[in-house]
Formats: sequence, structure tokens, C-alpha cells
Amino acid sequence: MGCPIPFAILRVLCGSYAVKNEHLSTIASEREAAAEVRAGWGRLPPEYAIPERAPALGEAHEYCRRLARAHYENFSVASWFLPKRLRQHFFSVYAYCRISDDLGDEVGDAAGSLRLLDEWERELNACYVGNPRHPVFVALAETVRVFEIPKHEFADLLTAFRQDQTISRYEKFDDLLGYCRYSANPVGHLVLYVCGYRDFERQQLSDYTCTALQLANFWQDVSTDFDKGRIYLPLEDLQRFGVSERTIRDRENTVAFCEMMKFEVKRAREWFAQGLPLVAKVSRELAIDIGLFSRGGQEILNAIERQGYAVLGRRPAISTTRKLGLVARAAAGRLMGELR
Repeated sequence: MGCPIPFAILRVLCGSYAVKNEHLSTIASEREAAAEVRAGWGRLPPEYAIPERAPALGEAHEYCRRLARAHYENFSVASWFLPKRLRQHFFSVYAYCRISDDLGDEVGDAAGSLRLLDEWERELNACYVGNPRHPVFVALAETVRVFEIPKHEFADLLTAFRQDQTISRYEKFDDLLGYCRYSANPVGHLVLYVCGYRDFERQQLSDYTCTALQLANFWQDVSTDFDKGRIYLPLEDLQRFGVSERTIRDRENTVAFCEMMKFEVKRAREWFAQGLPLVAKVSRELAIDIGLFSRGGQEILNAIERQGYAVLGRRPAISTTRKLGLVARAAAGRLMGELR
């Protein structure tokens, strides 16, 4: 009869076997996670995916320019008034914001969005240590270096997009402001950094304007957001005015609902007013852009008023004539500044 294996050796052997199984299980989980990430990227434009190799800086610049110009409704009008020396930096910042937003809204499921946002943030981290692969971050690394932009300004946006996957209601207005702190205010900070401003006073004034713009978009898109499972109207306001979620679901523009929207529009106007002093504290070029976006946001509020605050099932929009008027006014301001 052979000599029995000592218990200690058996324990080591069994332990090794367990570790091996655990290792194989980890590999399988990692492969499954990688497959899920690939599937998530597959639901987005193919050019969004992270390539195996980083492009050259010139290619990365062109990628960001192309992406920004493809979304002309959001970018091109404003870019007319930007200093030429800064345009590429704004293209790069816009491309980051555009893809980040789509990762939060266009993937189609919360878990998939969260996985892609995690991978996107890993690229952001790589951007700050010097080895990104995605063209947006290759281009953005130059902007970060030139203007010494803190990483949290970019990461805060991802916090908001993650929040959209897990939180669909806001109890109080202060809770909604907390969301705007991440979803809107960092964009204003990024603009200020690229234009050479990094002080608290200007950032705070910018926060008022960016939050006001976010609120105007929320009030414009109540039905659209509800279809995505989200309500950005504070629940305390629904309760105060006697409005139920069913009213929103059924697109019933009741007297109570319209009174609530009148209150919300007034509140957004107050935030715009608090941000207006920023116009006098920046360069003429940036002041034109800030004025253009502020007036655009206030025009959304005007459109809501014009249809009696009945936004459910009928999205308020700025007419082409009014848009052209805003641009013409901004262009006239630019021209007068050049003639002085």
C-alpha cells in the first residue's frame, strides 16, 4: 500500500486547483465583460470606438473638427464668433462632451452605458498620464497641457451621465441643482479655461448661466425625458401644485401643470439674471458667445410662455426667424467691436 499524501501537501494541491479555477473564472468574466463592452460600442457610431492604436495628433484634430461640424446645430453658429487660435481646442472639448453625452443617452441600457462610461474614463485618465488611444483624448491632451485644465472638470460630466443611469427623479430643487453642478456647470468652466479664465468669481457666474440653460432644456423636454423614464421637475413642485406623474404620462396640460411650469420658467429666468454680470467680465469675443447662448436659453423660455406653458406632447421650439435674429444681433455686436 502506497504512502498517503500528507494533509499539508493535499491542502496545497487543492488550494492550487482552486486558485486555477478562480483564475479561469476571472478570465471568463473578463472576456464576457469585454464582449459586453464591444456590444455597447456597436450601438453607437462606429467611429466612437476606441482604436487599438492612437492616431497622430493631426488626425486626432481632424476627427474632432469633423465630429463638431457634423453636429452643426449645437456648434457651428457659436464657432463663427470664436477666436481662430482657439477653435481647435473648442473642437476637442466639444468632441469629448458630445461622445460622453451619447454614452449616457444612446446606448439603450443602463448597465451598458455604465460600462462604456467606465472605459471612457479610463481613456480620460490615460490622457492625463500621456498614453491615450482615442483620437478625442489625443487631441484633448494638447488642450489640457496648454491651458492646465484640472481633470475633475471632465470627470464631473461623467458623474452626471452615470447618475442618469441610476437616478430618474429629484425630490427637491436643491437635488436638481446638485445634478446641474455635474451635468452643465463643468462645460462653462471648460470654456473659461480655454479662454484664459480660471478664477472662482467667473466660474460662479458661469454656473448660474449654465444651470439656467440646463433648466430651460429640462422645461422644454418634459415629455421627451419622461419617455426615457426621467422626470427632472422636482417632485416637491409636483406635489405643491397637485400634478401627478400620470398627468405627464398622458400629456395632459392641465391648469395645475401649466401653473407649475409658469413657476419653473420664472425660476430659470432668475438664474439667467444672476449669470448676466459675466458678460462684462470677459473678452468681447467670449462675451458675444455668452450673450448668444444666454439669449438662446431665454428664447426657449419665451417659447414656453407663448404656448401657455403647455409643453406636454408639444415641444416648444425657437423659430428659424428668431434664431437668425439672435445670430444677426451677435454678429452686429462683433462688427461694432471691430470698428471701434
